[in-house]
Amino acid sequence: MSLSAVNWKALQNGSDIRGIALPGVPHETVNLTPAVVTQLSQAFTDWLSQRRDKAPNTLTIALGRDSRLSGDSLAAAAIAGISRLGARVINVGLASTPAMFMSTVHPITQADGAIMLTASHLPFNRNGLKFFTAQGGLDKADISAILALAAQGTAVATIPGSVENLDFMGHYAASLVEFVRARVNHPDHYDQPLRGLNIIVDAGNGAGGFYVDRVLHPLGADTTGSQFLEPDGHFPNHVPNPEDNAAMAAICQAVLAHQADLGIIFDTDVDRGAAVDAHGQALNRNRLIALLAAITLREYPGTTIVTDSITSTGLTYFIEQKLGGKHHRFKRGYKNVINEAVRLNQAGHPCHLAIETSGHGAIKENYFLDDGAYLVTKLLVELARLQQTGQSLTALIADLPEPQESQEFRLAIHAADFKAYGQQVITDLEAFSQDQPDWQIAPSNYEGIRVNCTGSTEKGWFLLRLSLHDPVIPLNIESEVAGGVATIAKRLQGFLQHFSELDQSPFD
Repeated sequence: MSLSAVNWKALQNGSDIRGIALPGVPHETVNLTPAVVTQLSQAFTDWLSQRRDKAPNTLTIALGRDSRLSGDSLAAAAIAGISRLGARVINVGLASTPAMFMSTVHPITQADGAIMLTASHLPFNRNGLKFFTAQGGLDKADISAILALAAQGTAVATIPGSVENLDFMGHYAASLVEFVRARVNHPDHYDQPLRGLNIIVDAGNGAGGFYVDRVLHPLGADTTGSQFLEPDGHFPNHVPNPEDNAAMAAICQAVLAHQADLGIIFDTDVDRGAAVDAHGQALNRNRLIALLAAITLREYPGTTIVTDSITSTGLTYFIEQKLGGKHHRFKRGYKNVINEAVRLNQAGHPCHLAIETSGHGAIKENYFLDDGAYLVTKLLVELARLQQTGQSLTALIADLPEPQESQEFRLAIHAADFKAYGQQVITDLEAFSQDQPDWQIAPSNYEGIRVNCTGSTEKGWFLLRLSLHDPVIPLNIESEVAGGVATIAKRLQGFLQHFSELDQSPFD
């Protein structure tokens, strides 16, 4: 495929670039070739030069990748693109996405920008690029600008830039180790505050295996039972995704089999994480948010916690009534959640935690960076503190009300203009809901329509919204009573069946 035939805009996925990097999947044509990545990396260098008002040959750009099969070839292509403009490249090799941001603020690197080659938890044939400056991850408008530069091409320098290999992950991990030591401040063994704890890590064959040897071992933890630490872009054991049921089942089983004190699971590039308690109970989604909210509100009383739109009503009660904080439920999309937290702070409303149910979580004290390893490290600090008094980590969320049932239905839209069609469905449902005596539209809702269902056989809520990128309307339903989800779903199906371009099969 020649560069003139590339559909550059099709590579944008919100604030990232993603594409198909390898053949082998039917009906999926490769569009993220090494030549395309070279052009994109060159365009980012040009964009960064303009943004920083620095000549390209004075820039330093760090580059990392996850464990994907296409990682090595695309990394070589990215190095070629950056050095074409004369910029210096720091090649980090296998890395986590959060570490690549940290390369822009760490004194040993002080990179002007950074690129991470990853497609998160997507299948083996995908890959992508995430871009960073010291101000954080780039936004949608920045990605559009880079793609426009890639489409038009940029001039090549006379003298190519230099390339330096650096084990930056060692420096990143060391900062996490020192963070735990200082925060726990153990009276008997300061250097090894996790001594006596068995902590299991499941890296899903992604980039998170470093956490065992470079973080947990120096802190004194026993990591017997850790699994799938070896980088393998085939992802042979399970999808590296803390939201995936099979992935969570694997780490839960490992914790129980080894009678561990805590299980940790990361996604492919470690910008998301989740945990499992000593009883094999998953600590993800609402439970993970509740845990981090409890820790954050102890450190910053009264602060606002920003989450995405599908968090439970019980979580709001826990944050506001039990912890004394404020719950600001916003839109889906980790960048939306983080940007909203930043906006609130700028407007004078203190906010220290922004977290999505997917496991993307960012804390103000850590540059509002969605860093799965940092979030998990916060849990480790709390675990070590509680161990000294004989308490468990999950004691922090003992008062979290949990739904009896919870389910998501993803209804495909077959209309050509799926966004307009989906918005019409939402608008009509809002009018329908207003006429239901036992349904109340939730206030302060920023996405789709959220309705509280107060009938005795429902006792729950639902949220119908448009997917951020796909021709899909996700429907989330929770209920406090057995059979409540089915009751609410049946009632909604009666309304939605009038929309012929909406796929009703998920209800079956």
